[in-house]
Amino acid sequence: MDIRTVLVSLVEVHREGGIAVDPPTRKVVAAAAVRNPLAGHPVAADLSELEALGADVAGYLVGRAVEVLQSAGVDATDVRGYGKGAIVGTDGELEHTAAVLHPRFGAPVRAAIGGGADIIPGTKKVAGPGASITMPIGNKDDRWVFDDMDAAEICLPDAPRADEMVIALVLSTGGRPHARGKKPGA
Repeated sequence: MDIRTVLVSLVEVHREGGIAVDPPTRKVVAAAAVRNPLAGHPVAADLSELEALGADVAGYLVGRAVEVLQSAGVDATDVRGYGKGAIVGTDGELEHTAAVLHPRFGAPVRAAIGGGADIIPGTKKVAGPGASITMPIGNKDDRWVFDDMDAAEICLPDAPRADEMVIALVLSTGGRPHARGKKPGA
């Protein structure tokens, strides 16, 4: 894993709509610009190198995200929601992001937060430096928990360069502040 730059951020919401949020909701985003080993190469049938990169970078990102949560007094097992995203630079292809995000990315994340029975929702695109990506957040155990449906946006101002990928993870606790949207019939 060839990391050039990393960004980790924590958003805590203590008040929403003029009303205290207790305990505060938290979203931590960890993102890294990494070299894409397949950038500039013809379409490759074997993407196993990127699949392995997905597991490695997921382990790194979730470790950094958990450190930040712990510094805020939150245990990794308090994570309720998660999401992921990737932006591949213009010398790569969209399928490179799928290889990084899907086959092996989830296992290190679930191991670090004590489980997660449902999919990690994700998004991907091809773009250049300064592009942002909005990652969906869903409940780690049940995608139909409306309170945890949210999103987080990430942007690394100088990434991805043409031969890189920005790979990102978001973890959340508490769902949306004062969530009260209900499924019809609930």
